[in-house]
Amino acid sequence: MQKRPHDSTAAEFVDLNFIQAAHDLKLADDVTELLRVPWRELQVAVPIRLDSGQLRTFSGYRVQHNGARGPYKGGIRYHPEATRDEVAALASLMTWKTALVDIPFGGAKGGIQVDPTKLSNAELNRLTRMYTANISHIIGPKRDIPAPDMGTNAQIMAWMMDAYSRQFGHNPAIVTGKPVDLGGSIGRESAPGKGCIFALQKWAELKNIDLSTKTIAVQGFGNMGYWVASAASKIGCTVIAVADITGGTYNQQGIDVAKLNEHTKSKSPLGKYAQGETITNEELLSLEVDILVPAAKGGVITTDIADRVRASTILEAANSPITKEAEEILEQNNITILPDILVNSGGVIVSYFEWAQNIQEFQWEEERVERELLQRISKGFADVWEESVASKITLRNAAFKLSVEKVAKAALLRGFV
Repeated sequence: MQKRPHDSTAAEFVDLNFIQAAHDLKLADDVTELLRVPWRELQVAVPIRLDSGQLRTFSGYRVQHNGARGPYKGGIRYHPEATRDEVAALASLMTWKTALVDIPFGGAKGGIQVDPTKLSNAELNRLTRMYTANISHIIGPKRDIPAPDMGTNAQIMAWMMDAYSRQFGHNPAIVTGKPVDLGGSIGRESAPGKGCIFALQKWAELKNIDLSTKTIAVQGFGNMGYWVASAASKIGCTVIAVADITGGTYNQQGIDVAKLNEHTKSKSPLGKYAQGETITNEELLSLEVDILVPAAKGGVITTDIADRVRASTILEAANSPITKEAEEILEQNNITILPDILVNSGGVIVSYFEWAQNIQEFQWEEERVERELLQRISKGFADVWEESVASKITLRNAAFKLSVEKVAKAALLRGFV
């Protein structure tokens, strides 16, 4: 086999896609540099006293990439690999994602280098409050609005809101992804997964494809993976495999997603599910399936696995699940990639809805949330499809081209350059 090049990082991949878009748009070098570099990067120490009495200090980050189109917006992740480079890459991706689906936000991202599974609830509470205090001078409901991401959840957003409110006065609009009882939006938890399936449906409509005849394999069964699998089942797709860090399960006849979810609630590994065969994460990626959905962490499809992918379509539910070099192999093998920048934008779209509800002090019904989510995802996909066809470029390149153009226009109109 021919020697493969070294796989690029998520940061390099996002940067390469941006540079390609800037080139296609013929942006001036000075404008390109302005849009490429983060506006602000903050690194903070996050010291907490553990339950044992030991003092531990963790590294925290908040990167504000671009605010030309509105307040910064982006999640907070708690993960050992939440490095400055990863957070900066994801902040950049948020800038393009919010522009693509036309919501009035810029892009940001935050994180703490920590394994949240190794901390108690009390320790996570203290960690969250210290981190919030240390970044409080650069966030705000009309400045920078955090949200949950990998390793964080609605409870952590509630703690962030409370920590900020104690210092600046009660303001639920400071974060999104909160519990509904504290001003969170109905439908926010399911929005990322349902948004993926809305994007898949629009693609199928444009391609005249009957999804009820298609099989799906989902890598990841957290909040994103569960809702993708659940929503896919409801539109008639057959979910034949699901895997997570504990292993996976496979059943060619189809998996009952609700029953599998009940199985995982008992803390039993997916591989122990009685109504399926045990498979590994790597085996799931190379299954003969119509639609492969990487819905866990980034960089799972590399040059080592790309040639073994047998799915005809990849739905990128996770951020940057495919490396640049692997993408080139997949394209040579005529595999369609529905890109993360568009496909997994459901979370930030409904975060915008939640923020708007908080500002208005008025809660929407779930029907309205889903209707408007479907409308924005469908329009975004239609725009990307049209650009892809007109310019004869991939869906990812089309998505970046449209979003970079919007941000560049906003920066120029505001007089940034």
